[in-house]
Amino acid sequence: MKFPECTLRRLILSAVLLAVSGISCSSGSADTPLLHVSGNNLVNASGNQVILHGVDYAGPEYQCTSGRGIFAGPTDQASVTAMKEWGINVVRLPLNEACWNGARYVKPQYAGTKYRAAIRSYVDLLNSNGIAVILDMHWSAGLYTGVSHLCSSAEALCQKPMPDAAGAVPFWSSVATTFKGDSEVIFDLFNEPFPDKAIPTEEAAWTCWLNGGSACSPGIAYQTAGMQTLVNTVRAAGAGNVLMIGGLGFANDLTEWLRYEPHDPDDNLVASWHSYNFNPCDNRSCWESKVSPVTAAVPVIAGEVGSNNCSTSYIDAVASYLDSVSTGYLAWSWNAHVKCGLISNWSGIPTAEGAGYKSHLRSVAKMGASQL
Repeated sequence: MKFPECTLRRLILSAVLLAVSGISCSSGSADTPLLHVSGNNLVNASGNQVILHGVDYAGPEYQCTSGRGIFAGPTDQASVTAMKEWGINVVRLPLNEACWNGARYVKPQYAGTKYRAAIRSYVDLLNSNGIAVILDMHWSAGLYTGVSHLCSSAEALCQKPMPDAAGAVPFWSSVATTFKGDSEVIFDLFNEPFPDKAIPTEEAAWTCWLNGGSACSPGIAYQTAGMQTLVNTVRAAGAGNVLMIGGLGFANDLTEWLRYEPHDPDDNLVASWHSYNFNPCDNRSCWESKVSPVTAAVPVIAGEVGSNNCSTSYIDAVASYLDSVSTGYLAWSWNAHVKCGLISNWSGIPTAEGAGYKSHLRSVAKMGASQL
């Protein structure tokens, strides 16, 4: 029997994830969602928990606007095989809103349909190898020069505190239309919100985070889209994919996430948490008091874990904690020749920092395989 392309990818990934989990495949409809939320777990089509462990692959968020290409490294089978040898079962791709939408200031060879086709092709390759993909809107437009601003341009050349309504809504409508039905693709709606740097009170910042628009004024001058608007946009496109949503403080703060959680008619939301050694919440005591209550209520995925001192100790500590609460995580980043990257070359040879993470991933994979 010849399966449709999307169905075939779902079947391949389902088989791999089930094998890692030590679960036998059971008969069922090919239309059953592969990855979806059940309670506080991410589960597969059989209803068994899936814990994602992987890496971020930076490049598509900045290469295109700098005129250097789309990816920062290879997107071929050999590079994906190297990922699999680490025990990776998920890759997060940071995307650029302007490149996907085809903004005039992006070179046409790296924008619009060409950018979208390149992302689509790489996602298909990863999925066909049993690797789930998280698509993240990393850089977006909007002029912000306030506290913690990262660039003084209205163009999508850096992280901004909130999504811009003019670009983010068409971006997610298009991405959702492109990948709807591909339930091995997760949408990370906005990389690292930080309206709390522009808004005077925590309550007002969370209200801005949820509702956007006038709730973000006057701290953020451009017209913003809140997380509820982005959830609505994806669902209006007919996409039932799992959605990740980061909290305040560059996604390090989840304290009020449950209180302000957007409404999703599909009940398919995951809290995205980022953890670096320079964040305010950088120790196990903080994680247990502020992150664990969220993991008890909804699935949490640590979309970025890393350090700025190139030590493996912080990633090891975060991974150990997240293992204890059965939560997935991704380390920053699968990029060669960058400071504190995980790999020293594109064949997957680890750096000193990456060696510890590779060992951890392989040990987690072995533990899963032993539970037959």
